[in-house]
Amino acid sequence: MADIRTQGLQKPVDVAEYLFTRLHQIGIRSLHGLPGDFNLVALDYVPKVGIKWVGSVNELNAAYAADGYARAKGIGALVTTFGVGELSAMNGVAGAFSEHVPVVHIVGCPSTISQRNGMLLHHTLGNGDFHVFANMASQICCDVAKLTKPSEIADQIDHALRECWVRSRPVYLMLPTDMVTKKIEGARLDSPIDLSEPPNDPDREDYVVDVVLKYLHQAKNPIVLVDACAIRHRVLDEVHALIDKTKLPVYVAPMGKGAVDETHPCYGGVYAGSGSNADVAARVEASDLVLSIGALKSDFNTSGFSYRTSQMNTIDFHSTHCTVRYSEYPGVTMRGVLRKVTERVEVGKLSVQGSPTVRNEVKENYEGSETITQAWFWPRVGEFLKEGDVVVTETGTSNFGIWETRFPPKVNGITQIFWGSIGWSVGAAQGAALGVRDMGQDRRTVLFVGDGSFQLTVQEVSTMIRHGLKMTIFLIYNEGFTIERWIHGMDEAYNDIARWKYTEVPKAFGATDKQVKTWVIKTKVELEKLLKDEKFQNGEGLQLVELWMPKDDAPRALKVTAQISAKNNARLE
Repeated sequence: MADIRTQGLQKPVDVAEYLFTRLHQIGIRSLHGLPGDFNLVALDYVPKVGIKWVGSVNELNAAYAADGYARAKGIGALVTTFGVGELSAMNGVAGAFSEHVPVVHIVGCPSTISQRNGMLLHHTLGNGDFHVFANMASQICCDVAKLTKPSEIADQIDHALRECWVRSRPVYLMLPTDMVTKKIEGARLDSPIDLSEPPNDPDREDYVVDVVLKYLHQAKNPIVLVDACAIRHRVLDEVHALIDKTKLPVYVAPMGKGAVDETHPCYGGVYAGSGSNADVAARVEASDLVLSIGALKSDFNTSGFSYRTSQMNTIDFHSTHCTVRYSEYPGVTMRGVLRKVTERVEVGKLSVQGSPTVRNEVKENYEGSETITQAWFWPRVGEFLKEGDVVVTETGTSNFGIWETRFPPKVNGITQIFWGSIGWSVGAAQGAALGVRDMGQDRRTVLFVGDGSFQLTVQEVSTMIRHGLKMTIFLIYNEGFTIERWIHGMDEAYNDIARWKYTEVPKAFGATDKQVKTWVIKTKVELEKLLKDEKFQNGEGLQLVELWMPKDDAPRALKVTAQISAKNNARLE
């Protein structure tokens, strides 16, 4: 029967080889994850197609790393085993779904025969239900494919990978052990998967463009506001083309940090409602037309929903629709509309106001002490960063502090403000650094993480060492969970953590003196000396800086947002 089923195939290829070849074709060069008996045979195919097996320390960190890899390189993937492995990864995959990050999650599962017979296998719930975890995954993935029928598997894989890319959301592939070596049509591999977005209907698109241009030409003080989904759905070229032609003032939301060249003369800073600098807030809120591109108006991204802009003065551009004031146009996506608006806008009809000058205000935030304060540190970081850096900031002080940092050109800012999983950044930084190397680029990856967050996912430092990644870690030592302290419980024990010997962590994970350099920095003078050191600036290997900051200090924006968050948490109706 096997011969009958496969004799019509032009180029028979094993399912696992087909799957991993497709991953390679869409740009994945490193595969995160952990081995388990339900995925071991499939993993034998990984090196055969030119993909490197990373070998993560646990599934949660693997998911965080795949997320970071995707943000740096475009798309990421991880492999786990059924039940115990995939559930550990689920938090990381959910974060990718929440923040529109394309991650392929492959789960090795029991054979179709075992599933059909309802066998009492390890890693199951013991109830014969082999679909329970896939059903869970369906809530945090845009496509779930159970690869159980050889005649359908190639279609399922191609469809899932296309959905992952186009919709910029995770997908879930369930690969039974007895399907790994089944033969399917390999001739399909000669044609790459079509990853192009469906075009808008020309008439509907033209109508929306005409409406947008009407309001844009009439506006007295229009601005552009760029957010996360402009990055995730890959329209930054369109954004820059628009501002280059129109010279409109452009601002970013916190999740959009890094989306716009911050040395561009039109760039005006970060807008987050009450968390914004006063000049930025005044300029944005005085606008009579906001061109909002890829907005994700979550609480922390808006400083507790404190935007003071009216929908009557807003045009929203999204990956699935556009909204002009209160009129929604479903199915008319932003890429085509932005291109035509840029092409057809009459610059002479525009009323263009100036935007604030953005710079790193280091001297203005020097308060005369040698203590390293949050207000002084983040502008000083802006003077340390280089063109092309990958900057990863952890949920907490770093996510809010980086608002005060003016980036050089081509910096990739990576944050997780919406999902906000503590410890995400350590794994994400590893994945991002690996993604940069897989692109053949010599760029620094700089991680800013608090001591509390670091303790959750510290094992990922082992993976950084193992792969010799170029990584600079600024570990903010401030004795616990600062963002939680500012929301509630400034001096409560539940916001405290154990004091670790942080600079000894890399060596505990096997790093040699050649592989790692560490510092304990307690004063501004010490930090200035380090930041100006040429070897440190080059960032070779792993560099870990334990940076002492006051326990009760926090960035201005964090304090504002935390106060609003505390009030929202206490609301009764």
